[in-house]
Amino acid sequence: MTFTKLGALTLTTAIVATSAFADGHVDRTGWPESFTVGTASQGGTYFAYGSGWANLVAEELGISGGGEVTGGPMQNMALVHTGEAQFGMTTMGPAAESLQGTNPIAPGLQMTNACAMFPMYQTPFAITTLASTGITSISDIPNGARIGFGPAGSTSDTYFPRMMEELGVEFERRNGGWNDLGSQLQDGLLDVIAFAAGVPTPAVSQLEVQTDINFIAFTDEEQAQILEAFPVSPFTIPASTYETMEEDAESVSMWNFAIANCELPDSFVYSVVDIIMSDNERMMNIHRAARSTLPENWDRNGVLAWHPGAAQWFTENAGAEIPADMIHGG
Repeated sequence: MTFTKLGALTLTTAIVATSAFADGHVDRTGWPESFTVGTASQGGTYFAYGSGWANLVAEELGISGGGEVTGGPMQNMALVHTGEAQFGMTTMGPAAESLQGTNPIAPGLQMTNACAMFPMYQTPFAITTLASTGITSISDIPNGARIGFGPAGSTSDTYFPRMMEELGVEFERRNGGWNDLGSQLQDGLLDVIAFAAGVPTPAVSQLEVQTDINFIAFTDEEQAQILEAFPVSPFTIPASTYETMEEDAESVSMWNFAIANCELPDSFVYSVVDIIMSDNERMMNIHRAARSTLPENWDRNGVLAWHPGAAQWFTENAGAEIPADMIHGG
């Protein structure tokens, strides 16, 4: 479970006076000297969003921290559980599988030391092709199509192949980072990319600038079939999401949560959550998907135990009523 460090921010100067924590009144006993946030591959929303909030927290708290390129939600659960990363991001499906011991990173290991920290956004499942393929619907995807499903072990790679099989699509499965898959699509090495990422997805935004693409929506019947078979919710991708998107696209989605190693000091996690959840405008400046990074969405987690520091913040500031058995150590 090695991963490459990118974007780490080290501050060698004092925290600016406007920092909420500059007065030093917060108990920093046991705080780490640095932290990392497990994200996913470059070109995906996880990397942009995660690196952004990592740098924001590092700046506000005056400690070294940054985003890490990883394999995505499944690997992030493993990294946070073992403490190799202090923080990470996951979707509810991979989180549930990790708790059950069916995470392919470490089969049989119940990853109960990764705790919920704050709600992020919904991940819609979306399909993109080159306009030149003539594919305009899921039923148009030919048998044997080469479909890129993102990094191995990612939310997309875990669920989208199953969804395609559920809808009767026969395909060749390909994996890779989103930027790499976008290049392969342009070069004719792939027929379709099946994205599970927050929108707008950076790799799709880049594709539409460079070539003509089709955004493939689920039909009402396909959406209903997927909702019946998988732990997802209905989702509409607005036409305004992308410059060349002409109409809304019906899809399905899965909620994402930031996670923390359960043994981190309560005051540290409380302080991190306070920075993220107290100023949504700042988070929106990091990525538009953060429009759903709101305190009232705390109840979207029905899978992971809450970190006590995070539970305290949502109880005090969002009126959350979190059962004791849903708080780590409770």
